[in-house]
This record gives sequence, C-alpha cells and structure tokens, in this order.
Amino acid sequence: MWSAKKIASGIGGESQLYNIGVEAEKEEVTIEADVVIFVFPSYAYGLPLIVSRFVKKAKIKAPYIAAFVTYGTLPGGTLAEMSRILKKKNISSVYFGKIPSVENYIAMFGEQKEETITRRIAMQETATEEAVRVVVERKTNSINTFRPFSSFVSRLFSLGAKLFYRRYRVSTDCNGCSICEKVCSVSAVSMINGRPVFSSKCEHCQGCINLCPSRAIHFGRVNSKMPVYHHPSINISELYKKKEGFLGSLANNLIVDEFLHTNLIGGNE
Repeated sequence: MWSAKKIASGIGGESQLYNIGVEAEKEEVTIEADVVIFVFPSYAYGLPLIVSRFVKKAKIKAPYIAAFVTYGTLPGGTLAEMSRILKKKNISSVYFGKIPSVENYIAMFGEQKEETITRRIAMQETATEEAVRVVVERKTNSINTFRPFSSFVSRLFSLGAKLFYRRYRVSTDCNGCSICEKVCSVSAVSMINGRPVFSSKCEHCQGCINLCPSRAIHFGRVNSKMPVYHHPSINISELYKKKEGFLGSLANNLIVDEFLHTNLIGGNE
C-alpha cells in the first residue's frame, strides 16, 4: 500500500486507487484508463489467489499497463504468472517491475531485525521511485514466463491455504477490536461473540496476525511474544476493506492494489 500511494502521487495527473478485495467480489469488472498500474505481493513465488481471480475476470481497456510485485525474500515467478494472464488477454504493452519490502510472513521467516527492516524500507523507497520513473516514461519490458519451480511451489501454497485457516488460534488476550475482520481482503474473518472466527475463504496473508494490536492471533510458531510488522508510515485504518470506490469510472491513472496480501494500487505493504 505504501508503494501504491507513492506511485499514485508521483506519476501526476488524476490517479484513483482501488481495492482488489472489494472489486474482485463483483460479477463483472471493467477497467478503463490511460494507465493501469497493478501493485500486489508475492505469495510463495506466485500471485495471491484473489489477484489472479481479479485480473482474469477484469476487462482491461488501457494503452499502457504496469505491474509491480512487492516481496520480502524472493518474488519467484509472480510476475511470470501475471504475464501469462495478460498475454491471454492479448495485452502486450506492459512493464513488469519488482519492489523489495520487509518480509512479513513471520510464520516461516520469523522476526525481522531492526537493521534488516531499515535496509529493506530504504530498498522499497528506491525501487518505488524507479517505478514512478518507468511509468512516467511509459517503459515496457518482457519477462521469462517459464518458471516451473515457482509454479509448483505456488500451487502447493494455494492448496495448503485452503486448510491453513484451521490452524489459527485466538488467545485470551483478544479484546474484540475487530481489526482482523476489517483488514481481511477476502472477508475470511467474522466476529462471533466478540472473537474472530476464520473461514475457508482465508488466503493466508497473515495480515490479521501482523496487525492485531493485542497479538492475540497465533499460527504455527507465531505467538504473542514474536514481534510483528507493518509499514511504519501506514495507519492500520488505511488497510480497512471499505466498501467504497468503484472501477469503471474514467481517470488518467488507475492504480489497483491488494493491500496486504489490500485499496487497488498492493499485500505486502
């Protein structure tokens, strides 16, 4: 989301940000603009399922498209997957870019050291500035779409995500604030009797874990003692999945994002 906002402010003109989590729920999606920019995270070397569903569904009418993946460790074949989807839509005028960010999948990679966070945020700032430049200059490129290992890992993760929701636990530290429900990009969390309940809609972004102020949501080795992460310049309320903003309105630039692994320009923050 941080990168999406910076790109929107940097490219000039009239830019609108949209939330993939909201727009993907519609039966039909039409995106019409002079420039369309997708910002999304990498999940296990691949596209988040919600991003894949959204792009496949969308009717895109734009002379120029840019797609930027944010990632903590490695982006793998995430951009290759996006490229394959766009090629099936006969869209060729595209720039594919990478934006490193802080690794927030702490269930696997654990606590991030302060010096690592500082370094990665600096890398994100530099890469985002470069993203603005290439969009302003309307640069295009192509990438290798043959990424069998990444496709295999991404597929395994997608299958596992359908079961992972059963492994989430809520401790007695939960105060019923409902932030987890508000930030969930796929509406997989419901508050029942003041406590979150997880459903099979979950795509395992772990935004609920990283944003829980009480650190009451646990998964695997993640417990209340493990430090979590979200971008220091993003207010949690900005990540709420608000039912506002609709694609189809004309604008110079449309930035479509899945903040947190969710507003349309971004996952990883």
